[in-house]
Amino acid sequence: MTQEQLNTLGKTLWGIADSLRGSMNADDFRDYMLSFLFLRYLSDNYEETAAAELGADYPVFGDENKRTPLAVWYDDNGNDINKVIISYVDHTGKEKSIVLNKDDESNWTSDNDDIHVNRATGVIIIPADKLKAGKSVDAIISIETSTISGSLSATPSVEATKEGGISITPAPDLMEFEKLMRRKMHYVLKPNYLWSHIAEQARVQNIELLKTLNKAFKYIENESFDSNFQGLFSEINLESEKLGKDYHSRNKKLSTIIQEIADGIAEFNTDSDTLGDAYEYLIGQFAAGSGKKAGEFYTPQPMSTILSRIVTLDSQDPTLGKRDKLNKVLDFACGSGSLLLNVRQQMGKNGIGKLYGQENNITTYNLARMNMLLHGVKDTEFDIYHGDTLKNEWHILNERNPAKKTVFDAIVANPPFSLRWKPVDTTSDDFRFKGYGVAPKSAADFAFLLHGFHYLADNGTMAIILPHGVLFRGGAEERIRTKLLKDGHIDTVIGLPANLFYSTGIPVCILVLKKCKKSDDVLFINASHKDNFKPGKRQNELEAKHIDKIIDTYQNRSEEARYSQRVSMDKIEEHGFNLNITRYISTAEAEKQIDLEKVHQQLVEIEEKAQSAKAKHNEFLKELGLATLP
Repeated sequence: MTQEQLNTLGKTLWGIADSLRGSMNADDFRDYMLSFLFLRYLSDNYEETAAAELGADYPVFGDENKRTPLAVWYDDNGNDINKVIISYVDHTGKEKSIVLNKDDESNWTSDNDDIHVNRATGVIIIPADKLKAGKSVDAIISIETSTISGSLSATPSVEATKEGGISITPAPDLMEFEKLMRRKMHYVLKPNYLWSHIAEQARVQNIELLKTLNKAFKYIENESFDSNFQGLFSEINLESEKLGKDYHSRNKKLSTIIQEIADGIAEFNTDSDTLGDAYEYLIGQFAAGSGKKAGEFYTPQPMSTILSRIVTLDSQDPTLGKRDKLNKVLDFACGSGSLLLNVRQQMGKNGIGKLYGQENNITTYNLARMNMLLHGVKDTEFDIYHGDTLKNEWHILNERNPAKKTVFDAIVANPPFSLRWKPVDTTSDDFRFKGYGVAPKSAADFAFLLHGFHYLADNGTMAIILPHGVLFRGGAEERIRTKLLKDGHIDTVIGLPANLFYSTGIPVCILVLKKCKKSDDVLFINASHKDNFKPGKRQNELEAKHIDKIIDTYQNRSEEARYSQRVSMDKIEEHGFNLNITRYISTAEAEKQIDLEKVHQQLVEIEEKAQSAKAKHNEFLKELGLATLP
């Protein structure tokens, strides 16, 4: 898909979102829209792989058949079960199993005299006195629908099934197929939870649509993946009155939304990269249209690209170009995950070992997990943690033994600017801050920086976006900044123009830090001049040429008047370790040289023309009998 087509797809989806959300808050509608796009992605990939694996066995039929091919295949190979195994725990605590077989006349038979089998329907009743202690009601098990009721619950679920000690083992063909898909795709989706099935329900406004969605979301969270994706859809309230006051109106609203999405993207080639990019486009649009608060979770692509291109270059000698491999990459305030994905894009799919992210906002945390999967990152290739970075609750980062400390080859971050936080008396003993000091309560900027820097590998690079205040503020921040400079850890300071972010209009900077750096000076880049960005009505923009200039300057450590300068530590010390860029790079433009001789000649010519014009004018005045000009 071309960039133009991708932009068209993004605008189409945004148009759908903008027209359908009505009075609903943009943030609320975003969660529905992006979740449906995520379900579409999982389904398309799953069906495509299933078709390839099943080959000639994959059902093919015309448009008149509205069932999904996988549903037909499941019916042919699974629901028409010839053999099934029921496992349960009996009243003595022993594990028991029942083998049922379907004979030539499609009647069910059992090898266990303790149970009652309806030979025609396959409904089995295990008497309560044969079940696990504490069960007082018979367990009624339906083979055809794979449900269990009675001793478990009125509406059985997977959790209840496991809790009751009873499980239904599918037909062997289904088991092998799902094992294969789990190996290939790292997840499994049942036919009724595929987007194509749900979109068809939406098209006919099936009254069961809302129930199907609820079941699908729970299945994906709890069963689809080997990894734990609990709470992935926790912010999606399908019972919300924002969708409608009653079940029928909510079902109708969801039918409309899903049908519009299905129709809107039907004409586009929606491979994984395309849907992933469309997802990113929508996140950006929602961030732009939802006000400053919503923009905090999203780093605009130009800034994201600058950070990712910097950290992927060789740490000691950037002129050598991109590193071959980054084993671990961290973003400790990852938002929707766009920065991590940009690093992955720079390195290629095989150039990254694993992506690590942390996010405190539950909604954004879920967006990040979906975003990873939507871009083809397998669940084993990333780890996103929900928690407060400053409290350092993530067990993999809370290792106090230096020998066991997790370190990262590249760290990128765009943490909340000047966040108020609550350090306590013992915070100064925190291994992340020890030796540097504690950032003030009024601004956690250096707390975030020191958190990330603690986990940076000796040959790694860290790039972090911060407000300009970190460059010159005094007090505790001055002491931290001075220590970092004296230890030779601050490599580059990049000043950016104002109005680049959705969350703030202030100008920001990028600090590049290294544990071991080759040069003994600090490179300053002033990219905030009007010639170095594209002005906009609401947002300023860094174009590709502006980004390339920043990266080229960083990579070659080149100097240019009013743009970049390498500054020695002696000079920085003379300025009291103040890193305000204007102290080292003058933004004043040189006065234009005036050629006095040329200007004099121009004035003489103007005077001659004036005299000639006056003479002609006086001739006319004389003819009219009027007084002439002196």
